[in-house]
Amino acid sequence: MNEAQLATRRHWSAQRERGSLLLMRFTAFVARCCGRRLLSPLLHLIVLYFFLTGRRARRSIHEFYERLAASSGRAGLRPTPRRVFAQFMAFADCLLDRLDVWRGALRLEQVRLLDPDGLRAQLLASRHGGRGQLLVGTHLGNLDVCRALAELGEQVPLNVLVHTHHVAHLNRLLGEAGEQRLRLIQVSELDAALMLDLSQRLDRGEWLAMAGDRVPLHEGRRIAVDFLGRPAPFAQGPWLLAGLLGCPVNLMCCIKREGRYEIRLERFLDAPAWERGQRDVAITGWAQRYADRLAEWCLLAPQQWFNFYPYWDATDA
Repeated sequence: MNEAQLATRRHWSAQRERGSLLLMRFTAFVARCCGRRLLSPLLHLIVLYFFLTGRRARRSIHEFYERLAASSGRAGLRPTPRRVFAQFMAFADCLLDRLDVWRGALRLEQVRLLDPDGLRAQLLASRHGGRGQLLVGTHLGNLDVCRALAELGEQVPLNVLVHTHHVAHLNRLLGEAGEQRLRLIQVSELDAALMLDLSQRLDRGEWLAMAGDRVPLHEGRRIAVDFLGRPAPFAQGPWLLAGLLGCPVNLMCCIKREGRYEIRLERFLDAPAWERGQRDVAITGWAQRYADRLAEWCLLAPQQWFNFYPYWDATDA
């Protein structure tokens, strides 16, 4: 196997789904009919299986805690088997929350919103005219809370740019729960046809949302910046897209604190643009700022870091 084939096989988007749709459906059924408390013993067994058989995922979370502890100077964050297992349990809890939110079990008034820049008002106003904006999220926490409340609760025009081909089982399950109403746009490359489509959506007042903490498979759309004390690959896509489309960029994060979800919205770039010949410099600067903000959010909810792959080795993986 040559280097390119190895990189493709180990990239996060090539990871096979572990677990069957039948098991996921059964777990969702028990949670819906019996509640989380009765499901707890079964859920622990299911998670324990994935924990014991997921050596690569265990090592990845272990490395995350090592880097988080070292970069923050907080020795209490150093990895332990208990802490790593708790990360798996937190992810299972997040998946169940995703199913709940798409069934309408979570309402906007049950979520704390931190929005110092008034972005929610701008998002709602876009339904009546004006140009859309870009929301850049992360796989820290549960972005489905934001997505579902936007689509099912407030009916805002939100388009989510995703890689969906590698999560077929979960997509089917979420579709059964109500996610079919969401505008999901499969993205692999920012080609001319896609850019035209996205520009037209923005002109209609629709908003775009995408994650900024996972790199695409193709080497040309990533850039290495410092994250938790070591260079890590980050996607160029959000910043390249914003500059080419000339739309404001906002950051979005949804974490669970003390049993309650907290949505954080904040302005990141008002008018992204670059001077001639300075595109790479501008994108690197924006990606570094994003990585720095992500590091701060990780300290707020370290147990909700849900990137279960070798994050710092992703350029090789």
